[in-house]
Amino acid sequence: MTIRMDRRRVLLAGAAGLGASALALPPFVRSAHAAAYPSERAITFICPWPAGGTADVTMRSLCMAAGKVLGQTIIIENRAGASGMLGTKVLSTSKPDGYTIGQVPISVTRFAQLRTVQLDPLKDFTYLARVNGQTFGLVVRADSPWKTLAEFVAAAKAKPGMITYGSAGIGGATHVGMEEFNLLAGIQLNHIPYKGGAPALQDLLGGQVDAVADSTSWAPHVKSGKLRLLVTWGETRTKDFATVPTLKEAGYDLVVDAPNGIGAPKGMDPAVVAKLRDAFRKAAADPDFIATCDRIDSPVMYLDQPDYEKYIAATYRKDTQLIERLKLRELLAKG
Repeated sequence: MTIRMDRRRVLLAGAAGLGASALALPPFVRSAHAAAYPSERAITFICPWPAGGTADVTMRSLCMAAGKVLGQTIIIENRAGASGMLGTKVLSTSKPDGYTIGQVPISVTRFAQLRTVQLDPLKDFTYLARVNGQTFGLVVRADSPWKTLAEFVAAAKAKPGMITYGSAGIGGATHVGMEEFNLLAGIQLNHIPYKGGAPALQDLLGGQVDAVADSTSWAPHVKSGKLRLLVTWGETRTKDFATVPTLKEAGYDLVVDAPNGIGAPKGMDPAVVAKLRDAFRKAAADPDFIATCDRIDSPVMYLDQPDYEKYIAATYRKDTQLIERLKLRELLAKG
């Protein structure tokens, strides 16, 4: 009887407070937790971006679908800031019990090497799935003299450093994508970093900058006729802007899509990981999630854990070279 009671106390203690590493617990505690998961409470999903943005919208739809598979509510918690790294850092230091998961921006492979976030993306996460990407593009005002990308490039060559463009911040996907484009095009632009895409777009509309590189937050303004979309950065043209060429079609061998991934803290129980992988695999194929992505030109780019981990490692290596080629450390030091 005593042995049974002691075992019960251990089980309850393990289920209530899975500590720094689930794998450090006795096997019978881990198996009990995994069997009960996720019935104990709602799951928190950290979205490292503001509510209402393209990533937030797709993650909410994805979590709704995954929650149905798991039979548990997934609550979105927006922890925006530091180009997505504030929420990403919080995720990496959360308990590995399966009740805190979140979106991992692919830019963590770059920001970690730049030391703007103190973590190791190759060791500090349990990666679950890559799910969808973003459509990036370069926009100017509708009254701009540049009607095509070729005209924009010609003007930039004629006036090196005089044309300004805004992005969501130094080292982010849109900034790095533009700097890669500048190298390929042989032009020099004046980069104006912002704390997000929304303020950059407001300044473009107000005439404070000449162009903005951002995700599809510009789409309503392009559709309303206030902005002109010169080029998109994906592998193929978008559904909503099918007449606008991609960078590759314009003669520049560059694709930028910044896929969204789902991750959790390191040290999770493999059985819990398996449940989450299954849930997000099914969620990525859910018709409502696909429809949500389709509405904002966000391509579904699903990869299961093994292939997603390989993708993270390959991106990390690519970013190592990119940081040196674009001199990103020097740019960050200048602010």
